[in-house]
Parts: sequence; structure tokens; C-alpha cells
Amino acid sequence: MSRTSVPAVPSAASAPHPADPSLPGAWEDLVTAALLGTDRRTPAGAAPGADAPKALLDAAAVATVRRRAGLRPARAAERPRPAPRDPRPALPPAAAHRLTMLLADRPGPSGGGRRGTAPDLMELLPQWLAAANAHGFAAPAPVLPALLDAARGRTDLRAAALRFAGPRALWLARLNPDWRFALRSARGRDMALPGAEEPGDPGDPWNTEPSLRLWQEGLFAERVALLAALRSRRPAAARELLATTWATERAEDRLMFLDSLRTRLSPDDEPFLELALADRSRNVRATAAELLSALPGSALAERMAVRAAVCVAVDHTRETPTLTVEAPHECDADMERDGVTAKAPAGRGERSWWLGQLVEAAPLNTWSRRLGGRSPRQIVALPVADDWRSELHAAWCRAAVRQRNAEWSRALLGEPAAVEAGGPGAVSLSERARLLGTLDAAERAEWVAGFIGTHGLPDAFQLLGVCAVPWAPPLGRAVVDALDIARDAGSYPWSFSGVMGLAERCLDPSEAGHLDALLAAPEEPEDASPGSGDYWAEAFQRLVTTLRLRAAMLAELTPAPPAAPDSPATTPAPRPRG
Repeated sequence: MSRTSVPAVPSAASAPHPADPSLPGAWEDLVTAALLGTDRRTPAGAAPGADAPKALLDAAAVATVRRRAGLRPARAAERPRPAPRDPRPALPPAAAHRLTMLLADRPGPSGGGRRGTAPDLMELLPQWLAAANAHGFAAPAPVLPALLDAARGRTDLRAAALRFAGPRALWLARLNPDWRFALRSARGRDMALPGAEEPGDPGDPWNTEPSLRLWQEGLFAERVALLAALRSRRPAAARELLATTWATERAEDRLMFLDSLRTRLSPDDEPFLELALADRSRNVRATAAELLSALPGSALAERMAVRAAVCVAVDHTRETPTLTVEAPHECDADMERDGVTAKAPAGRGERSWWLGQLVEAAPLNTWSRRLGGRSPRQIVALPVADDWRSELHAAWCRAAVRQRNAEWSRALLGEPAAVEAGGPGAVSLSERARLLGTLDAAERAEWVAGFIGTHGLPDAFQLLGVCAVPWAPPLGRAVVDALDIARDAGSYPWSFSGVMGLAERCLDPSEAGHLDALLAAPEEPEDASPGSGDYWAEAFQRLVTTLRLRAAMLAELTPAPPAAPDSPATTPAPRPRG
């Protein structure tokens, strides 16, 4: 025999050999002998000759069995602690059944065809979770694995799914690596702090031995969750805990931990953030500077205000007062320390790049003082010399979003019925969407409804995405009217599938009864897309079906009122005798 191979199924025979064939080294010797052939390499413990191949196979059989069945004694692992109790009320049975159906639904393969009239159940899951959380229900234990799997596949579900799943989701996440995302994504207010009996424990659980040990020895995801939980309840305690290990943390970890200070950011955080401005990591310095600039009274904000103010002035020598801009000529070390990035991206001029960063970080109340006491609307309306308008207004847009300044956002958004869809200050629709996020829900919906009434739906998709759900009645009517106009005009139907999908999820369910007139297929104009009428009828049918399903879902989640005791008025009075 010149060569042989290790059999897949070992024989029952065994051959004596001095080395334990289950050991890795002995197994490698057997494999080497099989590859080279027993005439060139005799296995250990076997004599050369005709019996060597049989001895090799016997030794391989014994080694295979031992490798498959053998187990070295090990120290018994500590049993997991019981899952924490969830004190929230249980779901009503109908709602629990609905949740099982929603989690079981899986989107089919994307074939590019028509969707039909059936609702997309997976797209209703975020709204179902939001309603369940609003009522304060606890997730049924049997659905937790499916709920975590759904949240793993869809990041948009994670916050609501983990809040609904409660403390038992974090308990499960520590046992299954596939669910470790829950430890990173858990919202701070929903995490039970180690050492606290309940999330609302009025004591100081952060400085208990279990919390300190978790902070010092826990997984990174667990430490992030702990810091977020602390920050949402006791901001100062979270900052003090972070300071205990700040100098020894890795740069990427410092960046993540620092980001947690966005929650309940206050002037009390300024000293810590000022120290972070000297961090050796550029990203950490930039984040610290961004947070400080969101505090209009911080020393960094004042430094940025001084730098930005010298770059912008009003020129009164012209026929109309005009803003003039003199961008910085250099980015010095002090500017870099305060978060200004010196190197401009490809395609951007250095001076305009520096100017944008200074204006973005300066408190917005700087400009009224600097520009003659003018209001934000008056400032935005001023012409800007030398083509600096777009750069200056874009920086003001970012500042309004960062500082959550509604007055400046209104000025930069302009009137929704303005001729220019881009607005007086926004450079893109996405920037307008961010500005809208600083307004309250009712004002946001009213503005977008006015925008749709003037500009139609093609440019409104991003703006609709920032409106509160369910849409306010004026916004809902504006969307439906625009869809109806597009249908009657014979527009290409697929162009509005995104808006129709939003309407299915965001229209108030009470509007379903007002849409019955749109269910019939309209007469198609001569220049209409072929089959567009049938598509529109199908799409509106799906919209109405989805709205009614959403209404049923909300009804299932509404707790039944307690039964009232029998009223004395409903009990027959005994008839007097005599």
C-alpha cells in the first residue's frame, strides 16, 4: 500500500499504540502517515510491513471515536440568574394574537410587480409597537425571541421593540450573541440599573458595587447601556462615572461615551467638555466642540461668536443694505482646538469651509446684535454679496438645527407657498426636513400641507417623513387631494408609490370612510399611462384596507373600561305592601 485515507466511519477494531490518538499531535501524525503512505511513514506504535495500513486505520478509528465522544471534565458554569420581573400589565389576548401575526409576516421576494390590495403587515409593526408602548403593556414572554430577531434585522424597530420587550430582552441578549445589539441599542430609561430594585429607584444605584463592577469589567455594549441609563436619570452621576475611567479608555470608546452626553445636555457639562477639547483624538475633539456649541452660553460658543461676527457685516453704502462676507484667511491652532477642521473636503474651498464651521457653531443670537438688531426673518431676507448667500444660509440652517431654534428655522424655511421650493435659506429638501424637526408637530404639519398645496407631492416625500403620526387632518387631506389630482391627470402611477406607502402608515385611520369615493377605477385620459386607472383603484383599496386594519389594531390595544357596578336606578324598587 502506497497511500491510504482516513475513513469517514471508523472500524470497531483497535491497535496498540503508545500515544493517545485523541491528542491533537497524535492525530496530526496519523493524518501525515495517511497522506504520505505507510511505506514512507509508519504510524507510531505500528511495525513496518503489510500490517501497517491496517494499524493506521485502526488507530484512526479509535482517534475518531475519542474525538467525537470524549469530553474533558470542566468546572461547572454558574447558572443564569432568573429573568427580571416585568411589572407592566399583560397584553389583551386579541392584541397578543395580532402581534404574533405581525411578527410571523415576512416580505416575499421583490419581483417588481404590483402589490395588490393586501396590507403590508411588517410595515405596521412599528406603529403597533408605538401604541403598545403608549399603553404601557409588557411583551408576552413567548414572542421575545421573534421580537428580538425582527429588531436585529431592522434598526428602525430597535428603540420601540426593546422598550416593549423590557428588561427580559436584555436578560436574553446576554445569553445569545445574535442579540447583543440589544445591549448597545437599549434606551437608557428602559435599562434597570444594577443594584436598583426598579428603574425608578430613588436611591443612587450608580455607585453601588454591582454598577461599578459592570462599568469597570462589563462588555462595551453593557457599559454603553449603563451610561445611557444613568444619563437619562442622573446626568451628573453619569458624567462623574465616565470621568473615573476617561483617561484610560480607547479613543473609539471615548467617542461613543461622549456621545451619551447629548441626553440632557446642560451647562454643568461644560467643564468636562472643555477638557475633552484637548483630547488626542480628532473625532473626540470635534464631538466635544459640537456639544459645547449647542450650549449658547458656553465659553466655546462665545469664542465662535467673536470669530464669526468679524466675518459678516452689513454694507450700508449700497442702495439696499447688503450682507458682506470676509471668510477667514487661516485656521489657527486655537480654531482647531475649538473643533474647526482645517482640511476642507474635496471640491470645497478652504475659506468657505472654515466660514461655515464658525457660523454653524456661533450662537444665533449673535446675529441680531451684530446686524443692527434685525430679526431672523429680516436677516435672512437681506441680499448677500459675492455669491456667499448659499454658504451663509446653509451654515445658519445647521446652527438652527443644532441649537433647536424654532424662530430661525421659520425664517430659513420661509412661507410654504413660496415660488421657490428650495426656500430662502435651505440648500436642499433634506435641510428643510431637518429645520422642520425643530418646530412642534402641529406647525410642522401645517407647513408641509401648505407646501404640498403649492408644489405637489414629488418634492414632499422627505418632508412628510418628519411629520408626526398620525398626520394631522389638514396634512392628511392635502396628501389625499394631491394623490386624487395625480390620478385624475393620468400621471404615471408608480411615481407615487412611496407617498402612498407613507399614507398607509401615517394617515389617521378615521379617514378611511372618506376615501370610498376613490375606490372605483376612473376613466383614463388619452395620454394616461396604460392601466393607470386600475392601479390607482387598487392602491386606494389597499390604503383603505390598511387604515381599517390600523383602526382594529388600536382598538385591540385599548384596555376595556372596568365594569361599572349596577346602578340603583336600574334595580327595580320593591313594591310597597298593603
